[in-house]
Amino acid sequence: MTQYGALRTWSVFLTLLGILYVVLAVAGTIIWAIEVDGFWPTLGVLLVGGPIAVFLATLPIALAQAFRALADVGDTVAAR
Repeated sequence: MTQYGALRTWSVFLTLLGILYVVLAVAGTIIWAIEVDGFWPTLGVLLVGGPIAVFLATLPIALAQAFRALADVGDTVAAR
């Protein structure tokens, strides 16, 4: 049994939250691109605003991976 169950639980929670955020960021980008007027603003939304929004939405997934890695390292060190 692992002593790092809380880190693993938060990791799963943050991964699911991150996936939800990415889906919402993509949907928001599409809606935003539809709502702007003109070719260049739409292109700006799709090439600049959208990728930034999706990148920021992936931060909970990165934090979840860090938590999972920390728990793995702790389990490995504790086993020695």
